[in-house]
Amino acid sequence: MTDIATTGRALPHPAREELRLEAVLHALSDPMRLRIVRELAADEAELTCSDFALPVTKSTSTHHFRVLRESGVIRQVYRGTAKMNVLRRDDLDDLFPGLLDSLLAAAELQTRRLGDGA
Repeated sequence: MTDIATTGRALPHPAREELRLEAVLHALSDPMRLRIVRELAADEAELTCSDFALPVTKSTSTHHFRVLRESGVIRQVYRGTAKMNVLRRDDLDDLFPGLLDSLLAAAELQTRRLGDGA
């Protein structure tokens, strides 16, 4: 499944029925990707890639967003020249009930415990 924005650029996304638990868990296993998901979950809105202050290079940031998109954790669409990101919460919650909320809660507890700011 792909989304075509007004610019005509399409980004590939797995269809809902193609989402796999292994791919989602792999995507969320990286601290930077988990940080992106936590910010999307907290904001509950579309955010541009530049809205995230990640301590990595632009190419590494692009890689992290691609892994999240290709695993089905986020949806990305172009709005003009901006690439917008949104959490696929409904798909994840329906296919893997409680998973996202549990991971987000565990990440919050870990941040408090370790003070790692992730």
